[in-house]
Amino acid sequence: MNQFHLTHAEMGKPSVSKRLYLCFILIVSAFSGTEEYYNSQWLQCIYSSPDLSDVVYISSYVFNKAVVSEFNSTLGKFVGYTEYGMRNAEYWNNNTNILQGMKADLDNFCKHNAEIYNSYIRDKTEKPKIKLRSVKQAGGKHPAVLVCSAYDFYPERIKMSWTRDGKEVNADVTSTEEQADGDWYYQIHSHLEYTPRSGEKISCVVDHASSTQPIITDWDPSIPEPERNKIVIGASGLVLGVILAAAGLIYYKKKSAGRTLVPH
Repeated sequence: MNQFHLTHAEMGKPSVSKRLYLCFILIVSAFSGTEEYYNSQWLQCIYSSPDLSDVVYISSYVFNKAVVSEFNSTLGKFVGYTEYGMRNAEYWNNNTNILQGMKADLDNFCKHNAEIYNSYIRDKTEKPKIKLRSVKQAGGKHPAVLVCSAYDFYPERIKMSWTRDGKEVNADVTSTEEQADGDWYYQIHSHLEYTPRSGEKISCVVDHASSTQPIITDWDPSIPEPERNKIVIGASGLVLGVILAAAGLIYYKKKSAGRTLVPH
């Protein structure tokens, strides 16, 4: 039974570059009485630079999940890890045709397939879908919270920011990291706590490789009347409470200053 797989994997957290893997697996199973043996060959292409200048080609020979011998293009030769593997490695290293063929696979197999992979997957971009909404919160310094969400975008590198009347807002902003959806796409969410002001313009700004210009989504204050009234009343009550507290404090200090204390 032969099984062929062409897979890839991306390792690590978001960074300027990632190590990318192209892996070709050949699995051969053999039966001997009641026992079963598996021989497999793993062909790996590991790289991170877009120009493929750092590609490493590794061909591993595996018997029942244990690596027997391996060719590494960085070393330019075979290495054995078991007695049987060391004998094979010595034989292959002394065979000029085999060794030259393995070295040629760095270009013929790795770079060739990596270029195809980059053109269809790595260089692919998908513009994010933006959703801007108001949410309720328990507590907090401000009575209102806006959430800007970006969905179904690729690649994962993205920047989200807020502007208020054209000026960038840095305070009272929290954001999640890029979250993988499991289908090559990503999502991210940013929260802005604020106190509403009449006539203001609040916008969510998204910078992504899929667009040459920032993607700007303006907040529409035409939220349902009851919810808008609650926010306005809450903000007005907060301001009124501060004014009354300040007036009371001033009145108390004036009364205290004009009072004469008589000892008993």
